[in-house]
Amino acid sequence: MCRSIKTLRPPVLPEEATEDDVRAAALQYVRKVSGFRAPAAHNREVFERAVDEIAEATARLLDGLEVRGAHPAAVRTR
Repeated sequence: MCRSIKTLRPPVLPEEATEDDVRAAALQYVRKVSGFRAPAAHNREVFERAVDEIAEATARLLDGLEVRGAHPAAVRTR
């Protein structure tokens, strides 16, 4: 869908994904889906809320994934 969104789980990402990594991926997703690189002032609130919600859902997904064969230090922890 969007080539600038990178995989955030091991073993593709050898180190733990940071909150900044998760937020950047969420922002890229919202930009792609909405068609706006930056929202107009009247859309800013809904745009930012979508980024926040997608970042939270992404963090929950990464926290819940079980990556078999991954080194324990590479598994995301909070």
